[in-house]
Amino acid sequence: MKVLSCTSNIKLSNNIAKNLKLKLVNTTIKNFADGEIYIEINENIRGNSIFVIQSISHPANDNLMELLICIDALKRSSAKNITAVIPYFGYARQDRKVVPRTSISAKLVSNLIMNAGAHRVVTVDLHAGQIQGFFDIPVDNLFTTPIFARHIKKNINLKNIICVSPDIGGVERARALGKRLNAGLAIIDKRRPAPGKSEVMNIIGDVENKSCIITDDIIDSGGTIVNAAKALKNKGAKEVYVYITHAVLSGSAVDKIKNSSIKKLIVTDSIDNSQKIKNTSKIEVLSISTLMSEAIKRISNSTSVSSLFK
Repeated sequence: MKVLSCTSNIKLSNNIAKNLKLKLVNTTIKNFADGEIYIEINENIRGNSIFVIQSISHPANDNLMELLICIDALKRSSAKNITAVIPYFGYARQDRKVVPRTSISAKLVSNLIMNAGAHRVVTVDLHAGQIQGFFDIPVDNLFTTPIFARHIKKNINLKNIICVSPDIGGVERARALGKRLNAGLAIIDKRRPAPGKSEVMNIIGDVENKSCIITDDIIDSGGTIVNAAKALKNKGAKEVYVYITHAVLSGSAVDKIKNSSIKKLIVTDSIDNSQKIKNTSKIEVLSISTLMSEAIKRISNSTSVSSLFK
């Protein structure tokens, strides 16, 4: 088994390799003058099982191409098995045709990864579970709910909490967290007048005088979560904590969080935001390196990955 890192999240890759007591594969990744990506594997990997780590985060197109070219280079270097470890699976939000004449980009990206030569995919909190079915190779979708539950138990008073889903689609995720915390469930009914914009229409559930824990898979521009926190406070919520797996944090998202009624935003390091959040104490980062390294170890040893979450 060997672990190779592309460039989107080198810090996470180093932590995973450290947990596995391995050195990252010596690789040269650079750009030609016109921006084309060049990748060279600088050591023999013939007959090895390779885990290549890359989040499809900003700049998503460059990072996706880098992953595909790296998989192709590994295949042409006679790697035995190639596992694409994708902590943040970009383009996952377009997983179906909501309106006519649009792309299902999640399916397209799945095809590209398979055709490049990947034999397996490991990812974290897919935006939609059905994306696993877009692949014709095994997909291990890891969950951050146990990590979030441990953090909540350690840092928040559990006597008067309620888990909140920011939309109808996230109910299953919020319910799973609530089950681990023995907490109730509330749902925010919202609508999207345009992509990237949301309006809170109603709150289903009693949140008055309660510590609300919003949980979701992605925070992008921050508008949905900030509006949700404001609506909860207006309904009498005592305080609002937010637990998000993938912190895209595009545009002015960090400033929105700073100026919002959110007490604390807790995210994972599936996307490297060290530069974006270095000047705020309102955002805390939990590492998924232990989770991912354990999953990689189990896949390499052909043991159960699903038992990680029992």
